[in-house]
Amino acid sequence: MTKKIKNKNNNKRLVLPIILSTLIVIIMAFTFKPLLTNTKFGLDLSGGFEVLYQVKSVDGSKLTDSMVTNTYKTILKRIDVLGVTEPNISIEGKNKIRIQLAGIKNGDEARQILSSTANLTFRDVNDNLIMNSSVLVSGGAKVSTDQTGNPAVGLTIKNKDLFLEGTTKISKMESGKNLMVVWLDYDNLTDSYNKEGTQCGTTSSNCLSAARVSEGFSSDVIIEGNFTQAEVSSMVDLINSGSLPTKLTEISSNTVDASFGANSLNKTLFAGIIGVLLIVGLMIALYRFAGLITSITMILYTFLVFLVFYLVGGVLTLPGIAALVIGVGMAVDANVITYSRIKDELYEGKSLKTAFVNGNKESLVTILDANITSMLVAVILFVFGESSVKGFATMFVISIFITVVVMFFGTRYILKLFVDSGHFDHKIKLFLGAKPKLVQNVSQNEKKTYYPVKKFDFVSNRKLWFLLSGIIIVGGIISIATSGFNLGIDYKGGSNITINTTEKLIKEALTKDATSLGLDVVSTETTNNGYSIRVTNAMGKDSVIDAGNYFESKYSATTDISVVSNIVKNELIKNAILSLIIASIGINIYLTIRYRFSYAIGTVIAILHDALIVTGIFSILKIELNSIFIAALLAIIGYSINDTIVCFDRIKDTLDNRDKEVKHESELKDVINTSIRQMFARSLITSMATLIPVATLLLFGSHEIYTFNIALFIGLISGAYSSIYIAAQVWFEIEKRKIGKVKHKKGRWSDYIDHDEVHEMKVKGINS
Repeated sequence: MTKKIKNKNNNKRLVLPIILSTLIVIIMAFTFKPLLTNTKFGLDLSGGFEVLYQVKSVDGSKLTDSMVTNTYKTILKRIDVLGVTEPNISIEGKNKIRIQLAGIKNGDEARQILSSTANLTFRDVNDNLIMNSSVLVSGGAKVSTDQTGNPAVGLTIKNKDLFLEGTTKISKMESGKNLMVVWLDYDNLTDSYNKEGTQCGTTSSNCLSAARVSEGFSSDVIIEGNFTQAEVSSMVDLINSGSLPTKLTEISSNTVDASFGANSLNKTLFAGIIGVLLIVGLMIALYRFAGLITSITMILYTFLVFLVFYLVGGVLTLPGIAALVIGVGMAVDANVITYSRIKDELYEGKSLKTAFVNGNKESLVTILDANITSMLVAVILFVFGESSVKGFATMFVISIFITVVVMFFGTRYILKLFVDSGHFDHKIKLFLGAKPKLVQNVSQNEKKTYYPVKKFDFVSNRKLWFLLSGIIIVGGIISIATSGFNLGIDYKGGSNITINTTEKLIKEALTKDATSLGLDVVSTETTNNGYSIRVTNAMGKDSVIDAGNYFESKYSATTDISVVSNIVKNELIKNAILSLIIASIGINIYLTIRYRFSYAIGTVIAILHDALIVTGIFSILKIELNSIFIAALLAIIGYSINDTIVCFDRIKDTLDNRDKEVKHESELKDVINTSIRQMFARSLITSMATLIPVATLLLFGSHEIYTFNIALFIGLISGAYSSIYIAAQVWFEIEKRKIGKVKHKKGRWSDYIDHDEVHEMKVKGINS
């Protein structure tokens, strides 16, 4: 009777977590599609036009921040003319402006409008030109006030004689027509002060102001009117942008056909869905009910990433989707670490409730360490990356943040409700896939003795692992030294002409066509959507327009042309090297503070190992290396750190839990072997969970992120390998030399410093 009542109470406790899980699924089912629909897509997913300008002063004078900012504002106003609803325009560095116009169809028109010099003119009410910006001091407009204290625009005059002549001429016109009309980018075909429905100061008009002039002026003046503070500030910016002595030099550009972008989106989303479904199947197979809950929260994680990305106004690109997929693998990793810890507790004879609490507690610091170091890499990518790399970094940062929130609070809270219900107290196999026969009898002081690789010695053959890695690395270095890399235009400079067509064309003929246009052809290749011609020339805007018209008229095919100048190439290379150096230094400092210097050395060597393995294989196989490769390399570093920290965390725990200090090399070997045996299954599962979505992106995803995915695939395998066979073994080589000198204290955060250093003197009654 008591058992029935207990079961009945347990069933009642199941109601809340079941309802909560169901609500999450229902909410996501009804809101996910609208959220995805309203997300802004980048050029590679929706098509459009992208251009990077270098801002220069016309007269060779020093370029100031205000000149660049006002040029930016002028371009922003011009974009309104193009009818682009979601433009993405940003200032990069000190003198570059990047413009992305997703969905635009006429790239040539956009290029013409954007690159023309801002033209400020002063006209009468009949649209006759009176003066131009030459009468003003460059950037001489400023926010001021009139005699009554109302907001007004102050103008600093440079050519006072010409200004006196112009204002005198307007002042002598009949009453009501003695207005000085200020125009920015006046178009005599469409603009007119007397045009019906057009008002000065509105977004649809190029007319900025119409000020009454009662007499001639030969000094600085104030434009008065019934202006608000915001209107005055806007007018000042626009007048200054029109009077700035700046010019725009196009240093890179890219056009993507809309159908080409949509095809890339569909392929990548399909690959992502397949990858997520495979992970769901893997988690349920391994962790049964807990795996099902993980799958639900994993989909919640994906939903929240899209939601946050939408709220911060992010632009989703192909690398961004790739970052999301990698984030899924890292989110699964957080659960696998926790479940491995819970299983260990269960196998030591703990109850499910106790094991759940202890397992979550033990895994908390490991997960935080892994995500903090990954976040460090993501932030460095965001700071130093540009364009698609910055898009990847944005999604990566959001993914890491949501991983911590969802996995710490979402999965943990829901599972705790099920654990507290008592329904799974004697169903640990159903709940977590734990095997009851491996649970030890605590009363007999039994401890867990089963591990999948119990008899494998990870340390004794370390020289063999070093030799294996060394052969691959040396082979890669020789390849790099002798034949270099297959550099894409991002790192080599030049242009890439993509001809989008389903018709079968002759590559030799296309090469001849490009040569006839004065282009130096490097290669002509077949792609998934047509043909690609790579040339050494950094094509100017006129050359881009001519080439596009030529191929369109001859083959009835659309063209996407990407251009990278030497300026952009050098900046990318500099940022790539800087990113890697800063990431390595930052990780080293964090791990030295968090653990010990020997742990940091092992981690950094493992990172360098993975970077050299990936770059070496790319050189040997002659896989094209482009700008997104650096994002892949830093993502690999983030993953490698994640895996290495889990390994080192186990080693540190094993050391802390020993009853006596390590006094012999054999004991140190035992520490490492015991630790790796405990985390080996987790490392294998995590690697599989992360490799699955990458593999699906390789098989089914867009060709445009092939380089990114192949780098990740190689790097993830290398990262899983290096955490066990490189990082841990390097740590062993360092620590074995300290046997008898180093005293390991218990406590996860107590070992901040190297204890070889001078110890504090203990004085009774003061610090002892």
